[in-house]
Amino acid sequence: MDEQDTASNSGILDAQTVQIMVKNLPAEAFHNIVETTTIQCGPPPLGLSRSMSVPEVVGTSDQTQINLIASGTDGPSTSSYVSVTQNADETSKIAAADSNTSKQSYVPCKVCGDRASGYHYGVTSCEGCKGFFRRSIQKQIEYRCLRDGKCMVIRLNRNRCQYCRFKKCLAVGMSRDSVRYGRVPKRSKSQDHDQRVSSTDSISTQEQSALENKQLAIYDVILSISQAHHAHCAVTEDKMKNFNRKNSTLVEKIELPEGTTHFTDEQMECQRLSMWSQLAKLITPSIHSVVEFAKRVPGFSELTQDDQLILIKAGFFEVWLTRMGRMFNRGENLVTFEDGSMIHRDELAVVFSPAFVSSLFDVAASFNHLNLNDTEVGLFTGIVLATADRSGLSDSKAVEKIQDKLIEALKLQVSRNHSTEESLFASIIMKFPELRTLGHQHNELLKWYRIQWSRVTLPPLFAEIYDIPKHDDISHVVPT
Repeated sequence: MDEQDTASNSGILDAQTVQIMVKNLPAEAFHNIVETTTIQCGPPPLGLSRSMSVPEVVGTSDQTQINLIASGTDGPSTSSYVSVTQNADETSKIAAADSNTSKQSYVPCKVCGDRASGYHYGVTSCEGCKGFFRRSIQKQIEYRCLRDGKCMVIRLNRNRCQYCRFKKCLAVGMSRDSVRYGRVPKRSKSQDHDQRVSSTDSISTQEQSALENKQLAIYDVILSISQAHHAHCAVTEDKMKNFNRKNSTLVEKIELPEGTTHFTDEQMECQRLSMWSQLAKLITPSIHSVVEFAKRVPGFSELTQDDQLILIKAGFFEVWLTRMGRMFNRGENLVTFEDGSMIHRDELAVVFSPAFVSSLFDVAASFNHLNLNDTEVGLFTGIVLATADRSGLSDSKAVEKIQDKLIEALKLQVSRNHSTEESLFASIIMKFPELRTLGHQHNELLKWYRIQWSRVTLPPLFAEIYDIPKHDDISHVVPT
């Protein structure tokens, strides 16, 4: 409680405060904290915009067991991978050569230091970086860096590592929503001559050094999460445009016995179990997606396999609900699943309970009201996944460090993209205890199904994620 009081008095939401709020607390316990907090907003908006299509590689897994330990990094894809092999001496020579050419009098490109041709995507930049950024967001290219995202980006080597070049484009403020274009006026060239000469002399030292500190490290996290979310989430804004929605049902027709007017309790239970089995089939593809997404959360693969399993099992439902929030239609009382199947809330109420389903629709609606883009949703789900107080974790401190980085990344992203909405970050944080509560309620509802496991057939991965015995486990049951 002392930690919460300190956070409330300071009026600032830092990572430690958010850690407290994310834990299993009711919303009322920290309502006053959030109500009185302010958000430290950074410079003018930059980064991944709402309409921006970031690099994307779509991949699915056919395996039915959770395999969380990857051998090294993700294997090469058909995307453009850039091999960067320059050593320290070569980098120094390039920087020196570029510094000599920069002594000419011109307005420098914010990305590489070359001669800027005008304002492109909201930033003074050269034709090369303008074209590179346009191709990156239009063709949905996914880049990789072989030097841990620490490559120097200057005029003479800007084509060597496209990952670091794209990251710097974002860091200096390039965005699809920033559509100001224009040539650099001659008047500004003459008036600011001396200032430009001194600044271009240090374009590869002072500015590069400043950008490659904490903010660039945070943009590494943002870019990694953004790419992972777009690659392993079926309900991003772009993918939803091509959805083929279809009316569907979880109900299988059951004939009433001759001479009866209503179903018996046993028949009703069989119907409920059957509907749950159908729902499990609709949800299982999301489990594959969340597992693959988790592998790409910075630091997640460094955790022990047991801790990875605990985090995914404990957090899957909350992550799934966050992703699916935009698929809940309160007006029509429908939920659209990944394959386009539209299920009515009344059927979900049979599987769970009317009160629980009503809460699902309410939380989904309030989350949609925040109007977050795909990158922000990805960061949010990463924070949900990396919750350090899940029961059974062997190294909660390591999980907490992962979550701290994601919180800082989300705070930066929100401050850039929603600079006029000072309370938005606080509103986002308020969603964590709501999701946690629903997660606990869902787990309670599953207890009845776990008892009835022998009467229903479930997808193996679904049964594993929720610790439900499977029929092939029956050999392990000792007869009494």
